[in-house]
Amino acid sequence: MEIKLIKDDGQSDSNITASDALFAREYNESLVHQVVTAYLANARSANRAQKGRSDVAKSTRKPWAQKGTGRARAGMASSPLWRGGGKIFPNSPEENFSHKLNRKMYRAGIGAILSQLVRDGRLSVIDNFTVDTPKTKTLAQKLKSLGMDEVMIITDKVDENLYLSSRNLPHVMIVEVGHADPVSLLRFAHVIMTRSAVTQIEELLA
Repeated sequence: MEIKLIKDDGQSDSNITASDALFAREYNESLVHQVVTAYLANARSANRAQKGRSDVAKSTRKPWAQKGTGRARAGMASSPLWRGGGKIFPNSPEENFSHKLNRKMYRAGIGAILSQLVRDGRLSVIDNFTVDTPKTKTLAQKLKSLGMDEVMIITDKVDENLYLSSRNLPHVMIVEVGHADPVSLLRFAHVIMTRSAVTQIEELLA
């Protein structure tokens, strides 16, 4: 698979050869949906708790006699049918939202996303992406020269100047190869990968 190699001005004068398994795979919508759903679900934490009928502070005395009052029978005030009663199926802090996803499926899903980015012209490769000083203005001007404003930059190793320069840019994300997630790959309008990052992601996933 040939991917265009861009220069600092955004122009392309050559291509690089990349793995077909990662950058020339057919787009599988159902597989990508599973990968994204599993990623979001595994990031959830069970931090909500509700009270069941045994947890609410209510008396267990029978409110009235079973028969003869003309009213519906009732056992205790903590019944879920009553106002102030407990929940029937209360949420628990031990709730588990995780989804199991096979490693082979994850690799195929990331490959499908990267391949679609290449087909859409949203993924570019650059030899090296660095800034000389940790200034937001410097990075913003560099991205403007590339013709990109909402961009995810994937490098083999995050440079400190690059990281500090990107913190105040709301639509710019700098990550290492191991932290590139499927949701961010789909969310950003453009993705830039360094040449060494392409080699590294091929070693990890191809």
